[in-house]
Amino acid sequence: MVRYRWAAMNPVPPEEQAPRRLLALARRDRQAAEKALAALTPEAQIAAVCEAPLAERGRLLGLVPQPERLIPEFPPAELCFTVKAIGLADAAWVLEYATPDQVVAALDLDAWQGQAIDPASANEWLQAIARTSPEAQLRALEALDPELLTLALRSRIGVVQRPDEHEGWSPPEGAQTLEGQFHYWALADNDDLADVTTLLRALFEGAYWSYFRLMQAVTWELVSDTEEWALRWRTGRLEDLGFPTWEDAMRVYRFLDPEARRALPLAEERPIEVAAWSLPVWMPQLPEVSGPGGRIFRAIGALEEEERRACFYAFVALSNRVAVADRLPLGDAESTPTAIAKAASFASAGLAFLAEQHGLADTELLRRVGVEHLFRVGANLDPESARP
Repeated sequence: MVRYRWAAMNPVPPEEQAPRRLLALARRDRQAAEKALAALTPEAQIAAVCEAPLAERGRLLGLVPQPERLIPEFPPAELCFTVKAIGLADAAWVLEYATPDQVVAALDLDAWQGQAIDPASANEWLQAIARTSPEAQLRALEALDPELLTLALRSRIGVVQRPDEHEGWSPPEGAQTLEGQFHYWALADNDDLADVTTLLRALFEGAYWSYFRLMQAVTWELVSDTEEWALRWRTGRLEDLGFPTWEDAMRVYRFLDPEARRALPLAEERPIEVAAWSLPVWMPQLPEVSGPGGRIFRAIGALEEEERRACFYAFVALSNRVAVADRLPLGDAESTPTAIAKAASFASAGLAFLAEQHGLADTELLRRVGVEHLFRVGANLDPESARP
């Protein structure tokens, strides 16, 4: 497990440095901890939960006086991490208040293996959704891609539509139906399909045409076409969250010959003019990594405020590229610090190399060389260690 702590990119008020203090208080006096948490701003409450150890997130979130107001404000990846930390079987109370976008992002991050949907993981999330209220079920089902739902259901049920001329026709043994038209049955002997029936009923009663199209798709759609469209929708959303395609992410490992490693970009280029975007994780500040990897953060910390903020987002984008290129599981909370530590290590190595080659201060190099290029230089200096 990669250990790190947050660097003081922006001062954090003492009352917002809450996780450990609140957890200790909760063990002694739950009511006092609830009052202390209620006294914090909503942002500080989110920080307290997201910066707490994973195993303790459910405990802290359970102390929040109005979780229905706080949960929708969680960054989407943090909602995914928190639900998994609580356990999908026990997290229906969190998913009850999650926004449709948060639910979609959670499955985008956690219900895939590489470029393909992981039906087992997708169905675990759907089982958790089935434990929420019918209203929450319908919100989630209407938001999720029908292609994902089709592939998840196909792994568990067979479906047949009653023919128009149905005299003498009978459905397969063990099949059940909600409306007499579509009949479905479990593909596994020990699957009672209780959660599937709950979700199908929510669709049938709340959005009939979505139900009808889904059952038609499970019955007739080609798997290859469904997989292609599911991947296409997911790829676009992940790019919006800052996660590029694998092919694009792999450019951080592009080969540089010795001359290219030593070269500096043209002086008129502005590598730290990077626009901000909504981060999928709770990261109000850059982490401070001990050892050689900390050099890049010390250099960023010495920049002027606007430059520092731009460099912060550039570094986050680099870490996301590393996570995707190295095929780290995006739904795993440990992937974020792992990608950050690797990005920092090789970017720091590239920074040290170019500083020595050109006799420039680290801050001046950051104004001339983007952090992605610094990582690429560092990775080319030690390709065996850098290899994904």
